[in-house]
Amino acid sequence: MKAATSTAASTSTPVAHNALPPPSSTTRSSRIGSHSHIKGLGLTPDGLAAGDAAGFIGQTNAREACGVVVDLIKSRKFSGRALLLAGAPGTGKTALALAISHELGAKVPFCPIVGSEVYSTEVKKTEVLSATFRRAIGLRIKETKRVYEGEVTELTPAEAENPLSGYGKTVSHVIVGLKTVRGTKQLRLDPSIYEAIMKEKIVVGDVVYIENNTGAVKRVGRSDAYASSYDLESETYVPLPKGDVDKHKQLVQDVTLDDLDAANARPQGGQDIMSVMGSLVRSGRTEVTEKLRREVDRVVKGYVDQGVAEVVPGVVFIDEVHMLDIECFTYLNALLESPMSPTVVLATNRGKASVRGTDDLRAPHGIPVDLLDRCLIVKTDAYNRDQIGKVLLLRANIEGLKLGQNVLERLSSEGEKTSLRYSLQLLTPASILAGLAGRSQIEVDDIGEMNELFLDAKTSARAIGEDGGYDGGMRA
Repeated sequence: MKAATSTAASTSTPVAHNALPPPSSTTRSSRIGSHSHIKGLGLTPDGLAAGDAAGFIGQTNAREACGVVVDLIKSRKFSGRALLLAGAPGTGKTALALAISHELGAKVPFCPIVGSEVYSTEVKKTEVLSATFRRAIGLRIKETKRVYEGEVTELTPAEAENPLSGYGKTVSHVIVGLKTVRGTKQLRLDPSIYEAIMKEKIVVGDVVYIENNTGAVKRVGRSDAYASSYDLESETYVPLPKGDVDKHKQLVQDVTLDDLDAANARPQGGQDIMSVMGSLVRSGRTEVTEKLRREVDRVVKGYVDQGVAEVVPGVVFIDEVHMLDIECFTYLNALLESPMSPTVVLATNRGKASVRGTDDLRAPHGIPVDLLDRCLIVKTDAYNRDQIGKVLLLRANIEGLKLGQNVLERLSSEGEKTSLRYSLQLLTPASILAGLAGRSQIEVDDIGEMNELFLDAKTSARAIGEDGGYDGGMRA
C-alpha cells in the first residue's frame, strides 16, 4: 500500500513547463500534417457518402456533391467551370479539395494556391494566375523513337591528338558494344555521348538505351547475368532486352503547358521533347508573353490533331479566394472562358464582404456576382459535439496519442464552446505535458492546464479592451 501511495503522489507532482522531456526511444517519428488523415471522399460505388470514411467525419452532402464534380472532371465535362466551397472556418473546405485530388489520382494535375500568392513583386498578378492555370493543364505526349538498347559488352574510347594544343589527347569517338537476346551490335558514337555515358556511370554489364536522334543515354539497370556476383548489394537487376539492338520504342511523357511555356521562353538545345524537358531547370521567374503562349497552344493543337499528344485538363484550387482583388476576378472570368481551361475549385469562409480593390462594392463571399454566377456552390456544415469528438479521436489515433478517461468529453466540450481547431491544437501540447509528468496518456488535468497556458480566439477577443489593448483580464 505504501508503494502505491508513493506512486500516486509522484504522478501528481507538478512539472516545470521548461523541463526537458525524457529521452526518446529509437522509434522514428514522422511529420503529421493538418490533413494527413484525409485519404479520399469516402463514397460508395453509387456515389453516396459511406458514413465516416476515408478520414472524413460528417459533411455528407458536401462529399456527395464533390463526388459528382470528380466524375465530371474524369469525363472531361467540367472544364472551364468553377466550384465554390463556402463555409465557416474549420469545417473541412481544404480537406474536401485535398480529397478531390486524391480521387483524381496522380495522373491529373492538381495545383493548389492561396489567394494572397498572386501579390508578387516579381511578376504581375494576372501572370501568376495564368501560369497556375497553365500548370493545371497536362499534356501526355506519345513519341516513337529510334533507340539502341542492350547490355554493354564493350566500352572503348578512342583517343587522338588534341588539335587545339600540342599537349595531351582528346577522345575522338567511343566504341560501344550492345547485346540483346536476338543479337549484338557495335556502335561508333560521338565523344559527347561518351561524356553522357561517364555521367551515368555506365560500365560493362549495364543495360542501357541510347536515343538515335538526341544521343540521350539512360541506364536501365544491371544485367541479371551478374546477379550472383555478390551476396549483398544495392543494384537493380533487369533482364536482357528482347528483339534487335536497333529498334523503335514508344515513350510516354507527361508535361504541362506551363512547362512548355517556360522551356520556350528560354530555349536551349534541340527542338524535340527531350530537349524541352532538359531545359526546365531554370533560375528566377520570368513573364511569358501571350504571343508565346498562343504559339505553344498552336503547336500543342497540332500534336493533338496528329494523335501524338493528349490534353489532360486538371484542377486549380484557390483557397481564401476572397483575398483576390477586382482585377484578378475579372481575369478569372476571361480564363474560365478560354478554350483550354482547367476545372477551378474556390474556397472561402467569408459571408457578405467587400471586394478587394473597390471602395464601395460588397458581394456575397467577397466575390463579384458575375463570377459567383458561374460557380456551383457547395456549403460545408458546422460540426456538432459528437462529430467533434470523432474528429478528435481520429486525430489522436493518427498522432499515436492515448487519451485518459473523460478527456475526449472535455475536449469535445472545449471544441463546441470555442472551435474545433482550438481543441485539436491542445492534443499535442497536452501529450508533451503528460510525458513530462511521466505518463503515457493525456489526462483531464493536462487539458485544464493547457487552457490556463493558451487562449482560444474568442477568449482572446473578449480580453481586448475598448482602447484596442489588453485590459488585463485575460479570462472570465
